Amino acid sequence: MVRKYSDNSDVFVAWDRLQIFLSNMSGHSKWAKVHRQKTITDAKRGAVFTKLGNLITVAAKEDGGDLESNFKLRLAVEKARTANMPKDNIARAIKRGAGTGSDKLILEEITYEGFGPGGSAFVVEAITDNKNRTVAEVKSAFSKNGGQLAGPNSVLWQFERRGLIYLESEQLKNKKLEQLELDLIDAGAQDIKKGAEEWEIVTAPDRLQAVEKNIGSLNLDISESLLGYRAKEEITVTNEAVLEKINKLYGTLDEVDDISNIYTNIN
Repeated sequence: MVRKYSDNSDVFVAWDRLQIFLSNMSGHSKWAKVHRQKTITDAKRGAVFTKLGNLITVAAKEDGGDLESNFKLRLAVEKARTANMPKDNIARAIKRGAGTGSDKLILEEITYEGFGPGGSAFVVEAITDNKNRTVAEVKSAFSKNGGQLAGPNSVLWQFERRGLIYLESEQLKNKKLEQLELDLIDAGAQDIKKGAEEWEIVTAPDRLQAVEKNIGSLNLDISESLLGYRAKEEITVTNEAVLEKINKLYGTLDEVDDISNIYTNIN
């Protein structure tokens, strides 16, 4: 990837952190990784920071602005720091949510469900200040890419709310993997999905914080943790034309500014 900045190592680190964040933001689907292999413009950086600010604001609104007592807020702030979001932006988002700032923007969390090509199912999480605008954009994304926006629980029953913890595979290459799996199970992992680039550790939603702490005690670096959705049963699509359509739908949804996470049942 071509970097568009001067020869400054601090800026390069910030740029690389943003690339890591972008590859992880939307539900860790491989479709997100395919979609984001492109140059990130300054405008895109601004859109990412807006999404992060909204995540932080909603978390602070729910349970206050204290990072120690508000686990959801801590997860959102950690994600923002990974993307190198400016500290002032983070602080303003927390104040806005906690009701101590001058910005009175009202945000809502909404979950949408939809069907895509090839039997694919989508759960889409959004944060918006205008529900009519957001639902119109989500509906358009589905209809233009061979999918259909669905009603409540038409798709969601196929998914489970889970804690999701991600470990980059690079740090695991010199470890005894069988013993590591046992250690992760002892730490509270309900399931482990091993990939070439990262391992996904699945936990009970109310155990995420405890399992995250236990994994940290194993001297493993966690790249991200979040409360998200995971398909009860994943499907495999082998038709390349259908896969391309699914990827296009995913990418179109991901371009909607109000969407914060996208989950699919595609393996």
